[in-house]
Parts: sequence; C-alpha cells; structure tokens
Amino acid sequence: MNEIDCRLTLYQPATYQIKVPGHLDARWSEWSASMTLTVDKDTDGLPVTTLTGTIDQAALQGLLRRLYSLGLPLISVVWIKKERREDAS
Repeated sequence: MNEIDCRLTLYQPATYQIKVPGHLDARWSEWSASMTLTVDKDTDGLPVTTLTGTIDQAALQGLLRRLYSLGLPLISVVWIKKERREDAS
C-alpha cells in the first residue's frame, strides 16, 4: 500500500462529516445531493442529523451557511482523512 497525499486545499474535494441537532427531512437531501443524510439519537435520545459527503471548500462554505440560515447550531464538522489506498499497478 502507498500513502496518499492528505493535505487539504481550497479547490480539491474532501470528505466531511457534519452533525447538527434535530431531524432534517428528505427535502434536505434533494438540496445537498452530494451528501448522505443519516439521523441517529444522541445520549439523551434526541435526534442528530449527520451529513457525510465529498465536496470542495466552496460547497462546504455554502452548506454551512445554509445550516446557519436555518438556525441550526453545529455539533461538529470533521474532515474524514483518507489514510491509505491500494496501489492500482
């Protein structure tokens, strides 16, 4: 296995996981087609929506602004670092 370059840039897509409190409905998945939405319960049994997907920094900024405009506080925003990949040759 070879190490891959794991540096973030403004222009190359990266995978992010964003968590917000509450349950975002199906209309949200239509707006953010590149993101996968899952809803789980937190330790208090309250719903938490997790958005996961590969987007560039501009799309990430837009997504975070959209969440802000809805009045949703952020629980977390995490860059999912790709550690390794199989060498294709």
